[in-house]
Amino acid sequence: MNVLVELQKSGLVAVVREANLENIVPICEALYEGGIHALEITAETPRVAALIEKAVEKVGDKILVGAGTVLDPETARAVIAAGAKFVVSPTLNVDTIKTVKRYGIISIPGALTPTEILTAYENGADMIKVFPANVFGPGYIKSIHGPMPQIPIMVTGGINLDNMKDYVNNGAAAIGIGSNLVNPKKLKTEADFEELVQQAKQYRIKYQEAKA
Repeated sequence: MNVLVELQKSGLVAVVREANLENIVPICEALYEGGIHALEITAETPRVAALIEKAVEKVGDKILVGAGTVLDPETARAVIAAGAKFVVSPTLNVDTIKTVKRYGIISIPGALTPTEILTAYENGADMIKVFPANVFGPGYIKSIHGPMPQIPIMVTGGINLDNMKDYVNNGAAAIGIGSNLVNPKKLKTEADFEELVQQAKQYRIKYQEAKA
C-alpha cells in the first residue's frame, strides 16, 4: 500500500488528542463508519505508543493510523515502532524528518513560511502540514502553490465544515481536523459515538462536494 497516495485519496485526517485505551478503537470505528479513513493520534497523549499499537492491531486493516505532534527523532522512533504509518509534526525538525524516512515512513512536518516549506520538502518530507492554517487563510495555500506546485500541502488548525471547501479549492491535498470533529473527553455514550459518525459523514460529504 502506498500510504501517501492513500492519504491524498482519503483527503481527511482526524487529529485525535487525549484518547485512551478504552475509547481509541471505538473512535477509529466511528470515524471509519463516517467515511474518514485516516487519523493521527497525538504524541503528547499519555501511553501514545500503546494507543497506536492497539489501533493498528484492531482496525489497521481498514484505517490509516499515524502519529501527530511528533517533535523529535526519539518520539518518532517510538511511534514508528508502535506501528504508525505516517508521522506528523507541528514544527520543522530536519533530524525528525530524516529519522522518519530512514524507517520508510511518510513524513509530514509542520511549516508556515515558504522557506520552511521548501526546506522541509528538500530534506525528504512527503507532504507539508501548513499550521496554523487559519492564521493565514485558504488564499495562502494558493499563493504557496504558485511557486511550489510540486509540494503536497496538508492544512490543520481551525478547519471546520464552513471553511474546509475553501482550503480544498485553493489546493490543499489533505485536511487535518481536530477538536471540531473529535473530542474524546465528550465521548461517553453510544449516542456520543453515533454523533461522531454523523459528524464524520458531514465532513466527508463536504469534502466530496469540494473535490467535485
